[in-house]
Amino acid sequence: MREPAFWYRPRSFKSHALRPLGLLYGAITERRMLRKGVDAGIPVICVGNYHVGGAGKTPTVLALTKLLRELGETPVVISRGYGGRLRGPVMVDRERHTAADVGDEPLMMVRDVPVAVARDRLEGVALAKSQGATVILMDDGFQNPRLLKDTSLIVIDSERGLGNGKVFPAGPLRAPLKAQIARTDALVMIGNGHAADGVAAELAKRNKPELRARLKPDAASLAQLFGKKVYAFAGIGDPQRFFRTLRAGGIELARTRAFADHHMFSRDEIAAMAADAGRDQLTLVTTEKDLARLRGRDDVPDTIVPFAVQLEFDDPAALRQLISDHLYKARERRFSRR
Repeated sequence: MREPAFWYRPRSFKSHALRPLGLLYGAITERRMLRKGVDAGIPVICVGNYHVGGAGKTPTVLALTKLLRELGETPVVISRGYGGRLRGPVMVDRERHTAADVGDEPLMMVRDVPVAVARDRLEGVALAKSQGATVILMDDGFQNPRLLKDTSLIVIDSERGLGNGKVFPAGPLRAPLKAQIARTDALVMIGNGHAADGVAAELAKRNKPELRARLKPDAASLAQLFGKKVYAFAGIGDPQRFFRTLRAGGIELARTRAFADHHMFSRDEIAAMAADAGRDQLTLVTTEKDLARLRGRDDVPDTIVPFAVQLEFDDPAALRQLISDHLYKARERRFSRR
C-alpha cells in the first residue's frame, strides 16, 4: 500500500471525512490492546511502530541482535512474514525460501539472525524456543495482544514523525497515541529531525527513555558507488529516506523512482529501469530489503547494487543498560511466580 499524501498534511478534507472511521478503528484496537497476552516463558522484546509504514524496525532488530549476543544471549526473531504465502511456523532458509514464501524482511534478516515466520505468534515462539532461543525479538506486533511483551521499543523516523496524528484510515496511527504511549518502554528516534519531539516529551514524563540513532551507510556500499551517477529505486515505507541517505553519503542521484512498501516489481518495471539506466550510463541501486524481493528471478540484471546500512546509537551504553535491566526484570518476574 502507498501511504496517502494527506496523512502527512496538517489539514485535509479527506482526513476529516475519514475521522469517524478512525475513531471506530482506534477504539477497537485500543480495547484489543488491553487483553492479557500469553507468557512465552523467556524474555520478549518487541520492536514496533505507532503507525503503519516503515520507520526503521529492521535495522533496529539487527542492532539489538548484535547487542544481545554481546550479552551472551541467543536471540531468535519471530515475524508474521508480511507479503509471504507461508503461514508457518517455519524457520526461514535463504537457500530454500523466497520473499514470495516468507516476506522480504525475514529473508533479509536471516543472514544475521535466525528468523521464525508464523502467522500465529505463539507457534512462532514455540519454534524459536526449539532452536535454543533465550530471547525472542518480535519484528512488529506492538498492537497485537496475543503475546506478552517484556519490553516494547517504538521506532520513529524523527524527520517524518507521526504525520497528522490521526488513527487509520484518517491518518497513519494504528491506535490512539495515548494508549500506545502507555505501553511503551523506550523510544528509538532515527535521524536528526524534531518531528516527534512531542512524543518523546510525553514519554519523558513517564520516565521512559528516548534513544537517538542514525542509519550509517556501509563503507563497502559507498565505495562501490563512489564517483558513479546513480538511478535509485525503492519500494519501502519511506523511499525518500533511502534517497536522503544516499545523498548524505555523497552519492550523485541522477534519477529516483519510488514504489509502495513491499512492492512486487513487475518484469516490465525492471526492464524499463534497466533500459533507462543503460541508456544514460547510470548504476541501478536499491535497498537490501527490495533486493530480497528480487532474489532468484531470471529477469533481474545482476548489475543492480544493494545499498547496505546499519543503525548506530548515539549512546550505545544507554541502550545496553536498558536491555540488560529489562532482561533481568523479565527473568526476576518469572522466577518470583514459581
